[in-house]
Amino acid sequence: MSSPSPLHGFPSSPEPASAPASLADIRALVADDWAAVDTLIRSRLTSSVALVGQVAEHIVAGGGKRLRPLVVLLAARAAVPGKLPPEARHREAAAFIEFIHTATLLHDDVVDHSAMRRGRDTANALFGNEASVLVGDFVYSRAFQMMAAIGVQRVMEIMADATNVIAEGEVLQLMNAQDPDTTEERYLEVIHRKTAKLFEAGGEVAAVLCGAPPAVQVALAAYGRHLGTAFQLIDDVLDYRSDPSVRGKNLGEDLAEGKPTLPLIHALRSGSDADRALIRAAILQEDAEPDLDRIIAVIDRSGGIDYTRDRALAESQAAVTALDVVPPSPWREALARLAELGVERDR
Repeated sequence: MSSPSPLHGFPSSPEPASAPASLADIRALVADDWAAVDTLIRSRLTSSVALVGQVAEHIVAGGGKRLRPLVVLLAARAAVPGKLPPEARHREAAAFIEFIHTATLLHDDVVDHSAMRRGRDTANALFGNEASVLVGDFVYSRAFQMMAAIGVQRVMEIMADATNVIAEGEVLQLMNAQDPDTTEERYLEVIHRKTAKLFEAGGEVAAVLCGAPPAVQVALAAYGRHLGTAFQLIDDVLDYRSDPSVRGKNLGEDLAEGKPTLPLIHALRSGSDADRALIRAAILQEDAEPDLDRIIAVIDRSGGIDYTRDRALAESQAAVTALDVVPPSPWREALARLAELGVERDR
């Protein structure tokens, strides 16, 4: 296989990049794979049942960053530079990882009674809860059809474990809802299960499919776990900091759903008695319309945003460190840069 030509921000040698690379630069490094996965996603979501196709088309049209399949594609090329899985199995893996994520979003929006995602109507708002849940099941089962077709036992084991952990994370989050006594440890456990686990599985599956040494498989799994944690922690920050017109979500949406995220947990731990009473009432949803401006001011006074950013930065740095045992290559540098971009984003 021929080596890719160097892109801006990615040298052909293992020397550090001389200039920061954007997400577009990173995607360009796997451009052929990226286009093939997009085609694969669309083709595998086809169904003879009309409603399935309608909901699936709405999901695909919604776009999104598709960071999870991007991690799979980069990890597959970084695990053993110059060697890819037979029959482009890394592309199938990238697609079924995205399908698992999509299924969880469909179910999440029903559980959370969400009407908007990424600035668009959710599937449940357009087609109803019943259709969203059932099409979520369809997408989920289609992912396992694709895994079975690959026929690698270790891949099935990783994904079976991951999906089970994700399901447990959903239940744990439900248990934490409207609970102002949720601890940081409990919350981080939810993050690991709900978000980080799928990133972790993607990195590990890519390495397994390439026949990478066990140490590299472990490293890419750890990379995904830390990246996913950092990504979710920044989401927590953006829930109180982002521009709704850019992000497609209203400020304080997690609070409106009674979810105690890390900025709130830190404020509860560090604020005054009056501050804690205000936040507790909002989480318990005792006030139909909590004063979001006052709550954000409390979070700011407590240092909740900075604390959460620092935790995210530590996870991002841990993700980069995990790559130390991965052979030097432009794709390894891209994975490292992706971890940095994850904590720099504004949506």
